[in-house]
Amino acid sequence: MCKRAKVRFNCLNLKSNIMLDYPIVKCINLFMQKNIERNKMQKIRMNTELRNKLFSKIKDVFEKEDTQEKEAFLQARENVDEMYMIAHKQAKEIVERAYPTEDVAVLRTFKKKYGQPCDVVAKDKCFYFAYQNPNYKEDDDSEKEYKSHFDFGLFGNLNGSEYDHEDGKKFAVAYYREELKEKGCNADIFAQQNDKQDNPHKTKHVEECMKALGYNGNSYHSDSNSSNNIGLTKTFDNQYYLDVIGTSYCRSRAIACTESEYALLEKWRIAKGNLVVKHQQWVDTIQKQCDQLKIGLKAYRYLSEGIELATELGIQVDEAELIRTNSTGLTIYNPTNLASMIKGMKNKNVSREAKILARKQYEESLN
Repeated sequence: MCKRAKVRFNCLNLKSNIMLDYPIVKCINLFMQKNIERNKMQKIRMNTELRNKLFSKIKDVFEKEDTQEKEAFLQARENVDEMYMIAHKQAKEIVERAYPTEDVAVLRTFKKKYGQPCDVVAKDKCFYFAYQNPNYKEDDDSEKEYKSHFDFGLFGNLNGSEYDHEDGKKFAVAYYREELKEKGCNADIFAQQNDKQDNPHKTKHVEECMKALGYNGNSYHSDSNSSNNIGLTKTFDNQYYLDVIGTSYCRSRAIACTESEYALLEKWRIAKGNLVVKHQQWVDTIQKQCDQLKIGLKAYRYLSEGIELATELGIQVDEAELIRTNSTGLTIYNPTNLASMIKGMKNKNVSREAKILARKQYEESLN
């Protein structure tokens, strides 16, 4: 007969001794421990910190879900990359047709020889392109010339206006959404505040995004020498500079192109605008869910209700992680944590020997 270890233990408060196999005891003990933790959790009242933690965890899941809106946003961004390559190749052909590379090389040689008076070649990333309307008639209202401003920079306009960079900012945060999120910035701020007037909350997050992108706040001068942009903005813009001849900026020159070339450039600009639209639509769906989530969490009195909500949404939440906090309203006031906190408040005198030892340890860490 196989001998197995027998143990005795008290089952809850029944005071009854029961002989059980040791593996079974471990299982029962584990069950009892989880049951005790669950009962404790049911007694924990909701507060602002717990609500914020639950909200952040559930919102994070909303953002990572593979939805139609998210897929449309990602597809729009891929399309932007493709259109940038096509449009810039087209722009390069137009610019080099107007300013041949041979002429650019000669003028640079003159600059080296004669200095500033011959400094007429610059690198630029925005251009006025124009074509003549073949159907123009003087006696009707048709346009004689179609002209628009095309800016290949990260903050380039989306409507052909040289001085309109607001939509360019929306494009920039949508394009670099993940990079901004990694830097702790709210890349969805424009979409979240779409129907609201400027306010301190929006201003704060927009400024953080612009700083993280390396935007200097002044893009009126688009040539490489005048730009003070850094970081992601500079890296992005540097891909699209072309050599142009002239002493003034793009606002005072128009480069001739064909109607089909113009149409292709407009298609590229529409693709940029479409990314902003798809970003807005995706964020709208997340925002609607979050609005309902806030209402629900605000109504809950106990943590168990919030955990149940997350479970019903198919989201696994670590209860212990939620409870583990430095908030004065939660576990910090258990005896161990409170004692540790009080001890840390004391300005204890340090002996000379302790100071020498600390110094040696510091120097060793440097070495």
